[in-house]
Amino acid sequence: MKNIETIEDMYKRKFDWVPDNIRKEIGHFNVFRMEAFTGSTTPKPIPYTRRDYFKITLNFGKSKILYADKVLNIEKQALVFSNPYIPYKWEHTCGSNGGYFCIFNQHFFHQHGNLGQYSVFQPNGMHVFDLSDEQAKMLAAQYERMFEEINSDYIHKYDVLRTIVFELLHFAMKMQPNANFETQHKNASQRISSMFLELLERQFPIDNSHQDMHLRSASDFASQLNVHVNHLNRAVKETTSKTTTQIITDRILQESKILLKHSEWNISEIAYALGFTEPTHFNNFFKKNVLVSPTQFRSV
Repeated sequence: MKNIETIEDMYKRKFDWVPDNIRKEIGHFNVFRMEAFTGSTTPKPIPYTRRDYFKITLNFGKSKILYADKVLNIEKQALVFSNPYIPYKWEHTCGSNGGYFCIFNQHFFHQHGNLGQYSVFQPNGMHVFDLSDEQAKMLAAQYERMFEEINSDYIHKYDVLRTIVFELLHFAMKMQPNANFETQHKNASQRISSMFLELLERQFPIDNSHQDMHLRSASDFASQLNVHVNHLNRAVKETTSKTTTQIITDRILQESKILLKHSEWNISEIAYALGFTEPTHFNNFFKKNVLVSPTQFRSV
């Protein structure tokens, strides 16, 4: 199973060509109108996979986005943030009325910050933002600005494009309820919890059946972070209201559902890839938490 689509793969899939500047530039950015390659027919579903690039889409028309076992429905129009860490599949349910999207990699923001610090690109953040007609019109104008800049001869045009991307990020994050965007130093518990979540997420997605999880328990993560396991457990509980074990369990379950639904691996291969020593242990774990066996879940 190929689980990662590179930025070159995206160009080949959509356009059957790859720009030369992808390999020559330190970073890459591009912007597209959806109708440029969808035509008047309903687009084919975007394959369920992980990408190695970031994408911000302004979508018009009904569609459905699948993140692991979650389904997000867009009824009219939305701004959608996709990142390299979370696999997804996109289905247009009632045709497409067009839209825009821009793609870029972390290298494009070299010396301009880490994109992973923004909640719209974090595993537990909001990724889909429904828009009013007025908001959609305003954002469409931003994408038109991107086209104007990228086609210009202005020597600093990529600085302008970065600025527009940041405007999209902050527009979306301001829409999040009860969000606190004041700059502040994280306390010790927040730092430990963030490092734990980052270490956990680095183990995914599982790309091949010979890959296995090395960090599976609270003590494994505590050892890696060089803190006492009780200290880790208190920090995670304080900042997430969940236990360390619960978060690990939820993430393993999420990945197991992905593999069961979107890979051709057998149950044993999935079990070993997820770090279970025996397929029966995986079966018992899955049935305890999902209430059906892996085989039953796959067949639904």
